[in-house]
Amino acid sequence: MRYYLIAGEASGDLHAARLIVELKKLDPEATFRGWGGDLMKEAGMDLVKHYRDLAFMGFSEVIVHLPTIFRNIRLAKEELSNFRPDVLILVDYPGFNLRISKFARNNNIRVFYYISPQIWAWKQGRVQQIKQNVDRMYVILPFEKEFYARFGVEVDFPGHPLPESIAVYQPSAETDFRTTNNLDSRPIVAILPGSRKQEIKKVLPLMLRMRQHFPDYQFVIAAAPGLADSFLNEQAGKASVPIIRNQTYSLLSYSRAAIVTSGTASLETALFGIPEVICYKGGWISYYIARLLIKVKYIGLANLILNRPVIKELIQGDFNELNLRSELNLLLNDEANRERIESDYKELRAKLGESGVMKKTAQLMFNRLTVK
Repeated sequence: MRYYLIAGEASGDLHAARLIVELKKLDPEATFRGWGGDLMKEAGMDLVKHYRDLAFMGFSEVIVHLPTIFRNIRLAKEELSNFRPDVLILVDYPGFNLRISKFARNNNIRVFYYISPQIWAWKQGRVQQIKQNVDRMYVILPFEKEFYARFGVEVDFPGHPLPESIAVYQPSAETDFRTTNNLDSRPIVAILPGSRKQEIKKVLPLMLRMRQHFPDYQFVIAAAPGLADSFLNEQAGKASVPIIRNQTYSLLSYSRAAIVTSGTASLETALFGIPEVICYKGGWISYYIARLLIKVKYIGLANLILNRPVIKELIQGDFNELNLRSELNLLLNDEANRERIESDYKELRAKLGESGVMKKTAQLMFNRLTVK
């Protein structure tokens, strides 16, 4: 069969790549084409467009890039018309993918959606688009199945793919990791500033200011694919900070704490058992509009899943030097706080599903495609 996939961010690239691997086991003659990143390409997909050219965040930022977005939409439609896949698999990235789902449905292309858009947080009206244009939704958060059921939409919840990925991960020896990356012997604080340049510009300089307050710790940046060292160094200013690539899991394995932007990275950090603080700062126009529209109490996935503030969130005005310094001090030095966090993390792992999640997801999709 012919599969077309569209993922618009680093996390989507990760999960879609593993999905491709499992689908190939079930369908050895399959052809994969689509939009995503390096991991999807390595898994065997013919990469048409890299996600680094797609990631625009915030209301005002999207408006600025509207011409590019419309060009990308036209390209996606042309691709689907020419490739004529047996199924289009959309991975999160809702603003773009929901538009493409309508085009696919109108052109008799079957549509699967893997990783639900966060319509439970805002724009709940999008559930009607999903009912009309998506043949099947495959969700990864436990509360999403109940959410969709309220609107009469049946979805599959095979579990979240991250716990399985992390459980089988085997990092290199710590001495090798430090030597390879020219790190000294101080305990590590990981900085995961995200993959979007607009976001990084607003959060990374303040994150790096913590170095002067915690000189006994070494701060290390995990660079997302597609982000040049020159860009990260520019945001760091005069600070000389180690930057690593394609080793985020090793970095988390050996970190004492982490400073993380919202999104999948915050959940990954939690599943590694690393105490963290979540930081977010956007444009003020985007932020105020979001406050009016967003219907959830938290932005961190761990907090949403457990429905309580397991991880401290420093958002917009609360994201300042004093607050970040205070929270980081608690994460590094308050053992009672660290024990409480580890207990919460155990509960989180239990809620995210059993092993074999990606295999189950691929099997569910393949079964649906092969039903006569």
